[in-house]
Amino acid sequence: MAFDLTPEKMNSWNEGGLPHMLGIKVTECAPGRVVGRLPVTKPLIAGNGALWAPAIVALADTLCAYGVSTKWPDGANGFTTVELKCNFMGTLNAGAILGEATLLHGGRTTQVWDAKITNEESGKLLAAFRCTQIILYPP
Repeated sequence: MAFDLTPEKMNSWNEGGLPHMLGIKVTECAPGRVVGRLPVTKPLIAGNGALWAPAIVALADTLCAYGVSTKWPDGANGFTTVELKCNFMGTLNAGAILGEATLLHGGRTTQVWDAKITNEESGKLLAAFRCTQIILYPP
């Protein structure tokens, strides 16, 4: 089967939803890999002057979730997240963050995805994210 996904198609999936409201944009996609960007805007800055941690998690989780669609097992028709974890190494208060999600394990019943979140300007690692998806099949 040919790979027919594009960043534009992925960006249309949640128009009006959380990724759209936050400003998340997919910039690249390929089987087992999705890349995206989130501009750091004033509403995403916490009271301490740094980027809210949930904004970082939202970018990582969105990219990993979209990634599932790049590597569907035969017969699958959905998925749900069963676990996620994020370690933070830094933050910022201006500019943009980049995320790259990659498939670590693509089984018939589970997928495990990793995402690295970096400062767009410096390339510094800000967060390491991992999630596990259960793959669903029709009854």
